[in-house]
Amino acid sequence: MNGQKLLIVEDDLGLQRQLRWAYDGYDVVGAHDRASAIDAVRAEEPAVVTLDLGLPPDPDGTSEGFATLAQILQLKPDTKVIVASGHGARESALNAIGAGAWDFYAKPIDIDALGLIVSRAFHVHALEAENRRLATPATTAFAGLITAAPEMLKVTRMIERVAAADVSVMLLGASGTGKEVLARGLHEASGRKGAFVAINCAAIPETLLESELFGHEKGAFTGAVKTIEGKIEQADGGTLFLDEIGDVPLSLQVKLLRFLQERVIERIGGRRAIAIDTRIVCATHRDIDAMVAAQSFREDLYYRLAEIVVRIPGLAERPGDAALLARHFLHRHAKAMGRPVTGLSADALAVIDGWGWAGNVRELENRMKRAVIMADGKLVTAADLDLESGGAPEPINLKAVREIADRKAIRHALARAEGNISNTAKLLGISRPTLYDLLKSYDLHA
Repeated sequence: MNGQKLLIVEDDLGLQRQLRWAYDGYDVVGAHDRASAIDAVRAEEPAVVTLDLGLPPDPDGTSEGFATLAQILQLKPDTKVIVASGHGARESALNAIGAGAWDFYAKPIDIDALGLIVSRAFHVHALEAENRRLATPATTAFAGLITAAPEMLKVTRMIERVAAADVSVMLLGASGTGKEVLARGLHEASGRKGAFVAINCAAIPETLLESELFGHEKGAFTGAVKTIEGKIEQADGGTLFLDEIGDVPLSLQVKLLRFLQERVIERIGGRRAIAIDTRIVCATHRDIDAMVAAQSFREDLYYRLAEIVVRIPGLAERPGDAALLARHFLHRHAKAMGRPVTGLSADALAVIDGWGWAGNVRELENRMKRAVIMADGKLVTAADLDLESGGAPEPINLKAVREIADRKAIRHALARAEGNISNTAKLLGISRPTLYDLLKSYDLHA
C-alpha cells in the first residue's frame, strides 16, 4: 500500500469487496451506510471517497447519498468525493457535482475507468495540498500589515480579490485590528486615481458630522465664511473610509443612503446636485447586526454599505503574530528614538505570547513604544512591558485536536526563535529531525 486513503461507500458488500480487491494499491476503507461512512471520515481522513448515492434506508433513492456527501464535505472540505451514477441517474450525479462532489462514475462499474478517476483525484488532492503549502509564506506585508497567521492571510487575500470590483466593503473587527490599514491597502490595490480620505465618525460631534461629510456653501450657517468641500467630495474618483460607521446618527444615515443610491450630493445650504464617483469602505467594532435588529441602524443602508463584509480576527486569534509584530515595532521605535534596544528577552517573549491583547495591534505597539523608552539595556524585558502573564470549527477527531495544538505551539515557537530551527526545537523540547517532520506534516514554514 502507498498510504493514500481511499474510502469506498457501497451498501452492496459483494461490490465493495470487489472494489477493495481492485484497488489494493491504496489504503482502502469500506463503509455501507451514512453512519459508518462518517465514522470512517473522522477516523481515517481519506483523501478520496467513492460514494454510492443509493444508501440505506433509501437504497432506491438518493437522499441518504446526498446527506452523506454534505456531511463529508462539511467535516473535510478538501476531500475528493466521486459519486456513483446508476442507469438513468446521470442527472443525480450532476446534481451531486453541483453540491460539491469532485466527479462521478457510471454503473455497472468499469474497474479500469473508475481506477483512472480515482488516480486523478489523488493526484489533484496532492497538487492542491502542495499549492496551499507554497501559497502560505512565513510572513507577508499588505499595505504595511505584517502577519504570518493563516487567519489574517485569508483576510488580505479576500481584500486583494475585491479591490478592483466596484462594490462597497464593510470591515468588521475589534478596535486596533488594523481596519484603516486594510482600507488603505484596498484603495491602493483598486487602481482608483482619486485620493484616499478617512474620517472617524465617532470622533466628530453629530452637529458637525454632516458638514464634514457633505460640505457646505458660504453663508449656509453662522461661521460659514467660505464654501467647503466635504469628505465625500474630496474623495471623488477615490475611496472614502468611514471608520466607526455605527456611530452615524439616524438623521444622517438617510442622507448617506441617498448618496449611495443616486451618487449625487448637495452641500449644506446648496441647491445644486453634484455627481460624485467615490467608493465607500466602512468599518466598525460594534455589533452592526444587533444595531439593525434594534433599528438604531438602517437596514437599507447596511445592505448598501455591506456588499462585501470582511471580518478581521483579533491579535489573540493569530498565533505567532504578536511576537513578529513586537519585533517590528521594537526596531521601528528604537530607530526613530535613537535608542540602543535590539531585541526581546525570553521573559518578554513569554509574556507577549501569553497576553490577551484586548486592544490588539494598537495596544501592542503602544506597549512596545513604552518598552523601548523604559529599557535599560539592549533587550526589552517583561518588566519594561509592564504586563502580567495571562493566559474554531469543531475538530473531526482527537488527531485534529492535537494537530491544532501542535500548529499553535510550533507557530509561537518559530516566531519567538525568529525562524531558527535549532532554537525552535529547543523551545518545543524536541529534536531537529522531529521538528522537520512536524513542519513537513503540517505544511508549515520556518
